[in-house]
Amino acid sequence: MTAPGREPAAGPATGPATGPTAGKTTGKTAGRPAPLLEVTDLTIRLDGAPEPIVDGVSFSLNAGETLCIVGESGCGKSLTALALMGLMASPPLRRARGRAAFQGEDLFAMSAPALRRTRGGRMAMIFQEPMTSLNPALRIGEQIAEAVRAHAAVGAEAARARALAMLERVRIPAAGKRLDEYPHQLSGGMRQRAMIAMALANDPALLIADEPTTAIDATIQAQILGLMRALGQETGAALVLITHDLGVVAEMADRVAVMYAGRIVESGTATQIFEDPQHPYTLGLMGSMPALAGPRERLVTIPGTVPPPQAMPPGCRFAPRCPFAGPECAAAPALAEVAPGHAVACWRAPLERAMPSPEARIA
Repeated sequence: MTAPGREPAAGPATGPATGPTAGKTTGKTAGRPAPLLEVTDLTIRLDGAPEPIVDGVSFSLNAGETLCIVGESGCGKSLTALALMGLMASPPLRRARGRAAFQGEDLFAMSAPALRRTRGGRMAMIFQEPMTSLNPALRIGEQIAEAVRAHAAVGAEAARARALAMLERVRIPAAGKRLDEYPHQLSGGMRQRAMIAMALANDPALLIADEPTTAIDATIQAQILGLMRALGQETGAALVLITHDLGVVAEMADRVAVMYAGRIVESGTATQIFEDPQHPYTLGLMGSMPALAGPRERLVTIPGTVPPPQAMPPGCRFAPRCPFAGPECAAAPALAEVAPGHAVACWRAPLERAMPSPEARIA
């Protein structure tokens, strides 16, 4: 049943007044500091695509907090991060509108030199694949030292000492030896640790991690996640963690933003998302997770795939795959609160029933 008072939205799916902080006052007048990062209505277009591929994304992040952005591949998670870092390929991509206030400064309004000083200094990013992100022709120590010297007036010897200290900080064994090795001489886990060391070398206030545990075995993944959590506690850095692994989200997140086809469709605290998921897409993601205990049950699957940029469906972008879709889904629902701090973009929220079982869908 459609929730009372929810009318079809004429504008974008999200906007300045919606999202995880909708209805909240974050300024000093409320007795608490402004968010470290506040993204408002970020919209990105791809040349030749009729609809935005990132559409009205809004979220905020406080100092020391971990925000997990979760969704399938192709949902716009990495593109959102690259836009914030000023690393988006333009053309063919271009920002149509939006603002990203970081420590009170709009990242999108910064000059190129100012952005270079900020990127790698006050904010840093761990990229998805360390083997392609590290320079194969340079030793690990040289690459970390280069990041240090780009943001601090130190000599080569001091930068090398800092690189060694960072490798020790991320618990790479025999750090002095690894300092002079090339990326191909390190295992996947050690390369990822080296990337983390480089990102944290200048003690950034904000760290963006894009699938930092991809292609790493479960034991090393647990070590990397524990390392990131410990370093965040030590330095007070805020973390934006991009992933499609709900196990990682459950372990790391303070707050969660579920993203589908370029839009945030649900956001809230980790407790809200896991204990009371409200968007059909979130329910589908939850249902696709195997249980570690209890009787064996067939996993729920979400039919279809994420739409390509050139063929975004009108209205609710999840409607073609949604078991609850109805005529009202021809218009895009706004992200609206169903509980304090818990926002959902669905005409049927709050949902009164769970995602149908695979057997029910087949029948």
